[in-house]
Amino acid sequence: MSKLFEFDRGLSLACGGNIAGMDEAGRGPLAGPVVCAAAVMPMDFEIEGIDDSKALSPKVREKLYAEITAAALCYTVSVIDSDVIDSINILQATKLGMQRCAEGLTVRPRRLIIDALDVACGIETLPLTKADATSYNVAAASIIAKVTRDRLMEEFDEEFPGYLFAKHKGYGTREHIELLTRRGACPIHRRTFIKNFITPPSD
Repeated sequence: MSKLFEFDRGLSLACGGNIAGMDEAGRGPLAGPVVCAAAVMPMDFEIEGIDDSKALSPKVREKLYAEITAAALCYTVSVIDSDVIDSINILQATKLGMQRCAEGLTVRPRRLIIDALDVACGIETLPLTKADATSYNVAAASIIAKVTRDRLMEEFDEEFPGYLFAKHKGYGTREHIELLTRRGACPIHRRTFIKNFITPPSD
């Protein structure tokens, strides 16, 4: 039994019911959406290998994504696009996505574990620092969010060729910044994030 699963199993027993984990992917990139996910995983068996999505290879994440979504009692995903991020800021956009995920859960948990954020959602929350490396349910949600966002960025790479979104996933790598500076912004760039690199196009 992994430490992550043991942590959640103990919490589930203590509160006498299901627990959920929630996480996001994409708060820091210069382009693309922020993706939030919540998962209520069964506590009577463990999917081996579930961990913080950042510690896993893309191939392993894809494998675990299929296992997690097949086994979950329920899970939800919310995609908040770059226009909304620019309009209300990334923190509020993340909270909005998390609220939508919590409200969409068809299995209502006794506790909702979140990575260092407190979200008003009608469920008792447990904000934890580094929750995705502590909680099995949060790690599962982090994998769902990360795989979903990576797939979206691969689709954007085809829609907006020349920015290499499939490679860097919108993060501010040197290569991405060089392409942004040379080519200018495209519709999925976060205008409030790129102002230090380029003058955003006017509407």
